[in-house]
Amino acid sequence: MVNNTVAKFSIEYYQYLNAQGELINPTEKLPAWAQDFATLQEAYRMMVLTRAFDNKAIALQRTGKLGTYPSSLGQEAVYIGIGNALEKQDVFCPSYRDWGTQLIRGVTMGEILTYWGGSERGSDFQASTAKEDLPNCIPIGSQCLHAAGIATAIKLRQQSRAALVTCGDGGTSQGDFYETINISGVWQLHLVIMIVNNQWAISVPRKSQTAAETLAQKAIAGGIPGEQVDGNDLIAVQDRVSRALKKAHEGGGPTVIEAITYRLSDHTTADDASRYRKKDELAEAWQNDPITRLRQYLFLHQAWSENEEKQLQQICSEQVAKAVDAYQQQPLESPENIFLHQYATMPTSLATQRDEFLAKQQQQG
Repeated sequence: MVNNTVAKFSIEYYQYLNAQGELINPTEKLPAWAQDFATLQEAYRMMVLTRAFDNKAIALQRTGKLGTYPSSLGQEAVYIGIGNALEKQDVFCPSYRDWGTQLIRGVTMGEILTYWGGSERGSDFQASTAKEDLPNCIPIGSQCLHAAGIATAIKLRQQSRAALVTCGDGGTSQGDFYETINISGVWQLHLVIMIVNNQWAISVPRKSQTAAETLAQKAIAGGIPGEQVDGNDLIAVQDRVSRALKKAHEGGGPTVIEAITYRLSDHTTADDASRYRKKDELAEAWQNDPITRLRQYLFLHQAWSENEEKQLQQICSEQVAKAVDAYQQQPLESPENIFLHQYATMPTSLATQRDEFLAKQQQQG
């Protein structure tokens, strides 16, 4: 009997900054963009704004002014890193807590609030950069297939652009994810698949979801490269996503990136994580807070001050308050809208229902 090893694989892990905001390898040269403190300051501002918006959205839900809402607390470096790496011509296919990326793409806080307030008007993005981006995807994993379809169209049109899709650690257990991995490898699609591993699929911990040592290695089954990145390190996230997108733009095929981070919040405002998550685990996770990490790096290099921090907090608070005020003052939708946009041409059966509904509305005054 012949016993030969026919294949070997490895998963690389990328990180620049440790939890204290220090360079892990001081002699290693950072990417060119990361050597510009003005660029890092802007990324930091967006991370802080994302968290300020997140906090306010939760408060709105608690007071009955917003529907169920999924917080992105603790994952800001992932979403800002993705947003900064995406080119204008790329297509973003989000899951459902990707506010940081959407804000950078030009989606407004008002549009995000409108969506979670129960109106699809919030999915009608007005920014030219986001016009072809997909809306939030609530079903777990199905956005991966949508992204594969878009990436296929990009390849057939021979365009220098790519699709980027995000999914959670739980989403990698879905058939949609595996089908996307498979077809991406076969067709060498212009696609970047970003696994946001926040350690929890609602109340199911990462260790109970899969026996795979890493989630990135699931890419290997599809014949495409997979890697890990410290999802709390803005510089590392943006660098690795930028490289993967550049490769996709040039026809080099897909990449899977697993960002290791942590969900510091409940899964959504309909969840109570204290029922299944230990307090000491959460406290330990807070030590890796991505915002604190980048701020500390800027402090260490005299590129940020306490006064600038105070001003930023005030600016973010004002921006969020202005967006909330506009959201609360927008007119209600017409009840007739529930019947619209279901079909290109409304069928007779639906038109009859609409007419009956409107007649009843008129009778009620």
